[in-house]
Amino acid sequence: MGGGAGGMAATVDLTLQGFEVIWWRRTVPEEPPTGFRLAYRGVCGEGVMPVMCTDDLAGGLAGAAGVLVCLPSTAHRHIARLLAEVGCSAPVVLAPGHLGGALEVAKVWRDAGMKSPPPLAECSTLPYTVRAFAVNGHADGSGPTAQWGVNITGAAARLPVACLPGGEAALELAARLYPGAVTLPDVLAVGLAEVNMVLHPPGAILGAAWVEATGGGFRFYVEGMTSGVASVMARLDAERLAVANAFGYRLGSLMEEMSAIGTVEPDADPEDIQGAISTGEANARIMAPDSLGHRYYTEDFGYGLLPLVELAKAAGVATPVAQALLDLASAAGLEAAIAEGRTLERLGLDGLSTDEIVARIRP
Repeated sequence: MGGGAGGMAATVDLTLQGFEVIWWRRTVPEEPPTGFRLAYRGVCGEGVMPVMCTDDLAGGLAGAAGVLVCLPSTAHRHIARLLAEVGCSAPVVLAPGHLGGALEVAKVWRDAGMKSPPPLAECSTLPYTVRAFAVNGHADGSGPTAQWGVNITGAAARLPVACLPGGEAALELAARLYPGAVTLPDVLAVGLAEVNMVLHPPGAILGAAWVEATGGGFRFYVEGMTSGVASVMARLDAERLAVANAFGYRLGSLMEEMSAIGTVEPDADPEDIQGAISTGEANARIMAPDSLGHRYYTEDFGYGLLPLVELAKAAGVATPVAQALLDLASAAGLEAAIAEGRTLERLGLDGLSTDEIVARIRP
């Protein structure tokens, strides 16, 4: 599920692995006589493949062995409602869940009155480093390319995953789809292992003027990765790890997680955040956000930093850098977007202690 670059990458990768994939998008153009085709290049090779594409969710789910949701966190509530409306029973994997994705989806399902919700698991990150590219196929499907194109510059070598209680079938699905899947104790450990909340907000806020002035005309992880940005990232990462420790998790640092995923080079100096990230091949050509409406702003603050701060308060951990970044983002015009983010109430965890939270979510 997902019409963006992540959904395209998963469609390509899983099809090449031999799975039968139905690609659900919110909207689908009229199908040409030659059928839908998806062009791809990068670490999965280069080519054009026919794809089964639909906007009929109930029809697409008929007989499905599982559901892989490759959508931004901002869409999870809506997707959860759609899956509830069609009575989905197949195992569901969020790729990624961001921080609290499975918990939020499960809360929506409970509120919708689902008596037998599907098994549910989540991954810590999108399994791919990927961007869409424009293609030059014609409306009738003729021409040398396709309707869509995707450039997959990296694939996660290690993918932390976990399930909610009763979600073992979804965990097994994630392991079948991704051989690099590594099971963590629970979905909160997986969410706190998701490092985009550290990787994106410092550069997004400190580079906001450059983003607005150039429309994203610079490489986010190269020119945008200055020593000042890296210093803020290091402080923010220390806060993430402190929150994880308060819940009993021993997680890798930003550099350790990125090295395991494959987005920094294996021989990179783990003490040199700026150098390691700015020279990483997987992210080298990724451009900066084109506006403050980009997901680095609309997603990583309200669905990354906000739940981090909320969990920190429950655990009695100070997170001044995370809070400062949230405050600056709100002042820059993102207050409404952050207000839609993940609070403990939206995760179904409000009023609980750290021990009670872990007891509720541990399979």
